[in-house]
Amino acid sequence: MRQGCTGRFSQPPAPVLLLLIALTVLLSTAPVVGWRPWPHLKSNATDLQLGDNKKFEGSSEFVHLKYHMGPVLTANITVHTIWYGTWQPAQKKIIREFINSISAAGSKRPSVAGWWKTVQLYTDQTGANISRTVRLGAEKNDRFYSHGKTLTRLSIQSVIKSAVTARTRPLPISPQNGLYLLLTSDDVYVQDFCRQVCGFHYFTFPSIVGYTLPYAWIGNSAKLCPGVCAYPFAVPDYMPGLKPLKSPNGDVGVEGMISVIAHEIAELASNPLVNAWYAGQDPSFPVEIADLCEGIYGTGGGGSYTGQLLDDHDGATYNMNGIRRKFLVQWVWSHILNYCTGPNALDQ
Repeated sequence: MRQGCTGRFSQPPAPVLLLLIALTVLLSTAPVVGWRPWPHLKSNATDLQLGDNKKFEGSSEFVHLKYHMGPVLTANITVHTIWYGTWQPAQKKIIREFINSISAAGSKRPSVAGWWKTVQLYTDQTGANISRTVRLGAEKNDRFYSHGKTLTRLSIQSVIKSAVTARTRPLPISPQNGLYLLLTSDDVYVQDFCRQVCGFHYFTFPSIVGYTLPYAWIGNSAKLCPGVCAYPFAVPDYMPGLKPLKSPNGDVGVEGMISVIAHEIAELASNPLVNAWYAGQDPSFPVEIADLCEGIYGTGGGGSYTGQLLDDHDGATYNMNGIRRKFLVQWVWSHILNYCTGPNALDQ
């Protein structure tokens, strides 16, 4: 009913009413995962104290990560990328190398491939593990902001639809092993960006896109909120006096995106349809394998402390090696060890 109208309308038949209710619920559903790499707690001195007999990497007897019988990505994973907005070639190279590094054999330890081994431990109901192979797939450039510079959660799905139905060089449709990354440039605002999320993942609605496709959105926060989404290479305003760390690839916005991309790919692989691996009773608000390790990048991490990291010869900070570059990537939860871990852990 339109607001302001005083006339009475007859109630639609029951089947029509049920359909309208179902569509309303479907279209109002927000992606269940939203992530910000900087914990929403201010720095506390006790966070920086490392006890001799404590393991700070998120271990807890209260964490009950469970498998809910849904699919995980056991087939070789292909990441299809949508570059939305204005991107520099150097920025694309950094992100491409990170994705290619996930399956790169022979990278110097600690490596991105070593980080992915923890994700590989997760299985489906047949006992099949998540694939060790993650490859870069097709790419689509949307340099003219086809859906504007302000996107809602639902309009993100419309951007994906435009990419997979384009007249020229559409992205391939890969429901079984494809992941779709929508990467927005630093002049694009997405609903809840900076305030609540730096990225999220979900799956597309057939009513909008025509297919059910696992996807993630990650934004470049360089102009909007680097202190929120690119920490520790930028510092929040509420922490005056704290110096940001030097980024290993010279681009703070993209550097912040790398860890969020890793976060979302790990969760897409282990919970693509939001019915596989997560903690909590409510599938609308699952706590997934990267959520459990939010803000943890090294041994001792937790609270406001990133954990012990590595210093490069030029003063840059990182925790993993890629094919040629170095990256700072958040850890993920190991259901075997029952705590957060990564390839740079001191106890490995």
